[in-house]
Amino acid sequence: MLKVGLLGAGRIAGVHATAISTNPGSTLVAVSDINGDAAAKLAEQYGAEALTTDAILNDPAIDAVLIATSTDTHSDLIERSTAAGKAVLCEKPVDLSLARAQACQKLAAKNGKPVMIGFNRRFDPNFSALKAAADKGEIGKTELLSITSFDPAPPPVAYIKVSGGLFRDMMIHDFDMANFIMGAAPITVSAVGTSIIDPAIGEAGDVDTAVVTLTYADGRIAVIKNSRRAVYGYDQRVELLGSEGLLQAQNMLENTVVKSTTEGVTGAKPTYFFLERYMPAYAAEWAAFVAAVNAGSALPVTLDDGVAALAMAEAATQSAKTGKPVALSEVLGA
Repeated sequence: MLKVGLLGAGRIAGVHATAISTNPGSTLVAVSDINGDAAAKLAEQYGAEALTTDAILNDPAIDAVLIATSTDTHSDLIERSTAAGKAVLCEKPVDLSLARAQACQKLAAKNGKPVMIGFNRRFDPNFSALKAAADKGEIGKTELLSITSFDPAPPPVAYIKVSGGLFRDMMIHDFDMANFIMGAAPITVSAVGTSIIDPAIGEAGDVDTAVVTLTYADGRIAVIKNSRRAVYGYDQRVELLGSEGLLQAQNMLENTVVKSTTEGVTGAKPTYFFLERYMPAYAAEWAAFVAAVNAGSALPVTLDDGVAALAMAEAATQSAKTGKPVALSEVLGA
């Protein structure tokens, strides 16, 4: 039984607390947060103890930690946790700074404990089935990937100002999804972005609408489309074209009822937000982490994957500013 300490007690920490507590191979024993009341409330809800982060890391009985704190703490907590002998699952991104994430990558490797980054979308049943079908060669050689990721509404501008920008905060999931499906990182990243939904987002130095094109060494192409606003719901689709066919993962809908009348054909909207859309993926992600740690086997998503996605976000940010393609090798210093 994996004994787990949860670092963070916000909204996403609540999702993880459920996954930890409902998995038969793990138990939530402690919660910490800078807001002591929030930690105490979440701990009580799941029969755990509210402790300080130091107490959790110094407790030899705790085998693993799940880091669900603010992004600016991730690298430090990964380093401290692995140095304390804990296995780690950390929410994305590793850091807002690529250089800081790379330093964390090196130190964590030296500490020798497993670190998994929380790219939960890899574990979505539909996306993982698409990946499996592609890997089996069901559509021949993959050639063109299209990822659509639209939020129903933009976050508060106060959040935008500390998020690191759309490419690091939002599209980073899609960068990882592209790496996951294509089985490799791209060689160049080309991005365009604009702020047309809310002028305040542009004034904060960010974009709210963006398209990125990724090119691969073997000639394949991936296109990622992001928007902070889709009034009809949370739009999450993947389409993969191959030499012998097409694979598509469509939206999850509020229901499957379709009404057909003389006036037309109508159906339900996509589920409204990520908590509804990806709850099964969060549970599957945690189950994969527990199974790998308990078996001592390789993690399905690594710290290297987290750094790779962050490098793509950095390249996209640079490309959007300069209007020119950016080689991933230049960003990584390779």
